[in-house]
Amino acid sequence: MKISVIGTGLAGRALAAKIAHAGHAVVLGTRDPDQTLARTETSPTGAPPIGPWHDAHRNIPLVALAEAGGHGELIVNATAGTASLAALHATAPHDGKIIMDVANPLDFSRGFPPTLSVCNTDSLAEQIQREFPAARVVKTFNTMNHLVMVDPHRLPRPHNVFVAGDDPGAKATVSGLLEQIGWPPADILDLGGISSARAMEMYLPLWLALLQSLGSWDFNIRIVRPEQSG
Repeated sequence: MKISVIGTGLAGRALAAKIAHAGHAVVLGTRDPDQTLARTETSPTGAPPIGPWHDAHRNIPLVALAEAGGHGELIVNATAGTASLAALHATAPHDGKIIMDVANPLDFSRGFPPTLSVCNTDSLAEQIQREFPAARVVKTFNTMNHLVMVDPHRLPRPHNVFVAGDDPGAKATVSGLLEQIGWPPADILDLGGISSARAMEMYLPLWLALLQSLGSWDFNIRIVRPEQSG
């Protein structure tokens, strides 16, 4: 499958590399590839300059957003949540395409910890679906760090990833992609329609509190039900 990952932060880089390793034709989209490659500073979210990463992943072209939009049958939105709509407009049109949204609507305007720019009665994923009604939006991966996204077995016991979206076929495709990059089918939980993204995104304040309490971001959710053991 032709897949475009937009967003060159830690999540975008990790997902692009893992999806390419699974055999897909991947490009990594950014507003200005030359400017992105020229950066020498660490990003506000801790991503080191992309140059060394790009040198090690020459099989993944770094392209402008418009080119990424033209390439991808499936678009992975790994941009900062407050910039997602603008970035997706730059990759449009998305008619019939799947937008796999892994972003969170984090607002850092008041420092750390961030607040949510949208919550309770709406979500970033729903905003994306409304903005691009001919696309098929699936929310996933936003409840964990980038290392766990692409290597679920780094945690010693089973844990869960969620998917939410209105199109069953799109969710099946995204779930299949998750399986290809290492997620056991039993650990992929379908939460229903795209409105379930509200709950997924509102988990982030708890995730941030856990990060501060544990002193590590190597953790994830495990849903334990009565029939489970071990």
